Amino acid sequence: MRLAYQPPYDWAAMVGFLSWRAIRGLEIVEAGVYRRSISVAGSHGWISVAPGVGDWLEVDVEFPDTAALAEIERRLRAMFDVDAQPQLIQAQLATDPLMAQLVAGRPGLRVPGAWDGLELAIRAVLGQQISVVAAIRLAGKLVAQYGQPLHTPHAGITHVFPTPDVLAAADLATLGMPKARGRTLSGVAQALLDDPQLFAPKASLKEGVTRLVALPGIGDWTAQYIAMRQLREPDAFASGDIGLINALAALEGGPVTARALLARAEAWRPLRAYAAQHLWTSLSRAD
Repeated sequence: MRLAYQPPYDWAAMVGFLSWRAIRGLEIVEAGVYRRSISVAGSHGWISVAPGVGDWLEVDVEFPDTAALAEIERRLRAMFDVDAQPQLIQAQLATDPLMAQLVAGRPGLRVPGAWDGLELAIRAVLGQQISVVAAIRLAGKLVAQYGQPLHTPHAGITHVFPTPDVLAAADLATLGMPKARGRTLSGVAQALLDDPQLFAPKASLKEGVTRLVALPGIGDWTAQYIAMRQLREPDAFASGDIGLINALAALEGGPVTARALLARAEAWRPLRAYAAQHLWTSLSRAD
């Protein structure tokens, strides 16, 4: 299938973001092509996504049920933010001098989404107070131990992400994390079983964040991150994120606190999620 978008599209930034966070056994990036296993309604397969020769992404899908193609396309459109309107985003953010500089450098930057809400929530919880590298290592162990094996032609894709019923019943602290965090992971999985719409978009950012922070072990940073990448809230903003704090400090000089960052971000409403993506991307300008 082809996923059409309004140009420009910064594929280098998108695939770089996903590559840095790729979970072993679940997803790989090779020669600028993103591949991963997928699950829909209990069936499993895999996809490959690459830039097309025109204004679209080329997607190859291997899946046993063609009736699932519409759902697969819907998820991929959100995951790769192909429905974003770059010109409108640029115009809005460019009213701030700092953002004007950043959007001029990367006019096609998108906010990476997620294939699955539970998967993203697990990633976010694992990332609490540890590095991205450490969190991804733990996620790889979780997939290897609790995910269902999957035979694919790609050596790096060996499993599908664990189902919520499996994670809800598991003692995840055995993977090498604090017991409280393991309980949070299992609790999030159980919450999804209790409310299948837990990670569906809500009427407002406030409603989505409020629902998430009501879960034990989920704070504002985690909820905002999930809102940004899964609920697709364009104004979600994880003000306590150390990467955002460091990026703003590097760009504008001087020490920056989470409170100062949140105040500074008022100028970026209602597109703070895109501003955050620009800040994160500024930490590494390499393509």
